[in-house]
Amino acid sequence: MFAPSVSEVYPEKDTRVFDFGNLDKVMEGKYRPGHFNGVAQVVSRLFSIVKPDKAFFGAKDFQQMAIIRQMTKEMMPQIEIVGCPIVREADGLALSSRNALLTPEMRKKAPIIAATLFESVNFVSTKSVDELKKYVIEQINSVSGLEVEYFEIVDSITLQPVNSWDETGQITGCITVYAGNVRLIDNVTYKS
Repeated sequence: MFAPSVSEVYPEKDTRVFDFGNLDKVMEGKYRPGHFNGVAQVVSRLFSIVKPDKAFFGAKDFQQMAIIRQMTKEMMPQIEIVGCPIVREADGLALSSRNALLTPEMRKKAPIIAATLFESVNFVSTKSVDELKKYVIEQINSVSGLEVEYFEIVDSITLQPVNSWDETGQITGCITVYAGNVRLIDNVTYKS
């Protein structure tokens, strides 16, 4: 086990600024400016100390995983970033430490997020990208106490919004929902 002290990991203040192009300008990056720069500082420092061959990241934090992939590709190409499937509660809610902050009422309602995302996959052949976005947002917002902060359907590599299901590459739907005061994230693959 590697359990260093703070001073061992951060002997001096980390002032590095990373350039991720547009990867950190959308979705989480738009609502949490600077967040991914901090993530990159921490993860790159850890990688430089540990020197792993592989690093495993959960797909629930889809944008974070994409940014870490980009960072390692540029700085440490010898490291393979392995995406791990989202772990879910029995009722479908994406596993998160934030789930413990949900009120009992919001905990009962929160699985609607995943259920709506899973159901929306069935409409790819019958709804446009914009129609599907509207459907998901309206379904979740119709539940008292749930409010979508954003729902974007994006290219899985560039994280840029797609306008059509015919666009090449993988397509993922990424969502952030407030369940009461608790901010929850999730995603679903539309095209792999």
